[in-house]
Amino acid sequence: MVATRDWHPTDHVSFDTSSQPPNNKAFESSTTIWNPQNPSESVTIPIWPVHCVQGTPGAEIIPEIDVSKFNRIIDKGRDSRVEMFSAFADAFGNKSEAASFDLAAYLKEIGISKVFVVGLAGDYCVRCTAIDAKKEGFDVYVVEDAVRSIDTGDDGWGATRGQFEKAGIRVVSIDGDEAQNIQDPS
Repeated sequence: MVATRDWHPTDHVSFDTSSQPPNNKAFESSTTIWNPQNPSESVTIPIWPVHCVQGTPGAEIIPEIDVSKFNRIIDKGRDSRVEMFSAFADAFGNKSEAASFDLAAYLKEIGISKVFVVGLAGDYCVRCTAIDAKKEGFDVYVVEDAVRSIDTGDDGWGATRGQFEKAGIRVVSIDGDEAQNIQDPS
């Protein structure tokens, strides 16, 4: 099993403290960032409160999750200039210093063909990770009862489910047959 966590520097571009008023309202404002590998390419990202700062308790995986069960923990969002919702690549699709590890190469190397995605936030990190996993050629399942979204309505999780359907990503239940592959045998 692989876990991911945001591991942001204190001056991460997505933080409300990195933008000037009045465009620094978490969950309301957005900012434009440019691709460090191609400065002519930009994307607009939402502004978030400061979260998951490297080396702080807020960036650690919660104690209720037994981290000894993970083969790898991927730190994402390490580059202060770039947003990284996906565990596979940054907001521009770059497999860059924003990630600590080439997840797709690792999974293929160990013979993984199915990826089950769970976690926070369903309409951002889970969505981007699942879509990128599909682009990398994996069979992808999102375990809905193990996902929480920022926006649980039609514009957030509802739209995300539509994107999954269009991409051929299956949304499943922890009690479904598909998820039996991820049940803890111990």
